[in-house]
Amino acid sequence: MGHRSLLRVNCSFYFKIGACRHGDRCSRLHNKPTFSQTIALLNIYRNPQNSSQSADGLRCAVSDVEMQEHYDEFFEEVFTEMEEKYGEVEEMNVCDNLGDHLVGNVYVKFRREEDAEKAVKDLNNRWFNGQPIHAELSPVTDFREACCRQYEMGECTRGGFCNFMHLKPISRELRRELYGRRRKKHRSRSRSRERRSRSRDRGRGVGVVVVLVLVVVVAVAAALAEEGAEAETGTGGGQEIERGRVVSEPAFLSREGGTGSVFGSLGGFHCNFLFLFFFLTGLLIKPL
Repeated sequence: MGHRSLLRVNCSFYFKIGACRHGDRCSRLHNKPTFSQTIALLNIYRNPQNSSQSADGLRCAVSDVEMQEHYDEFFEEVFTEMEEKYGEVEEMNVCDNLGDHLVGNVYVKFRREEDAEKAVKDLNNRWFNGQPIHAELSPVTDFREACCRQYEMGECTRGGFCNFMHLKPISRELRRELYGRRRKKHRSRSRSRERRSRSRDRGRGVGVVVVLVLVVVVAVAAALAEEGAEAETGTGGGQEIERGRVVSEPAFLSREGGTGSVFGSLGGFHCNFLFLFFFLTGLLIKPL
């Protein structure tokens, strides 16, 4: 029994939300991940309305339009900095809660775990709005499980001190600008890959056609060479009259043509064309 009492179970709140209202005093275990796509920037966003807002929801004298403009500027600045300096961002969320463990928390989910690790190491040496940044890897990967569903439906009765995330939305225009820009990058990359693939296919097709043409040319040339050799054999040999009939001496045995004259010319012709054929074929096939 003594050993069992020492065992600590994992904190479900920390696992789902990456934060717990009990903090280090929690009786359950907070397993901090050694690798993750998501990082948490703790208490980095300061909501002008929340700064003087109480638990009953009373707000300070800041209009909703001004508040949205202020928030959009903050969101765009952080999002752009994350993508340009560390890597592609899949999702970024900002908590609008009032509890100390969630207030102003920014969660950035990168596409690659390596980018998240690099961001944490670098951001802990940087400052934002006159305060040092505290960044850590977060276990949160599915924000649907971390969000307060009642808040999304406008029915949360806990207000700003709810222990689930109340995510502050950005304007539609900014969402289209930030995430649409990322989709354009993906489309441009896919188009460039398609263009390279098509160019390689066209190159292969042209190479095959040229090789086939060369094969036909060599075959025709060889046939013409053989016909020329036969004609030379029929007319180039010496003639002798032997007992009333004409005997044609083969050209390759005649004294005028010399031994192997036809084979020499025909062999040279074939060698030249075969050399040209294999040389051009090698040039065409090598880049493919």
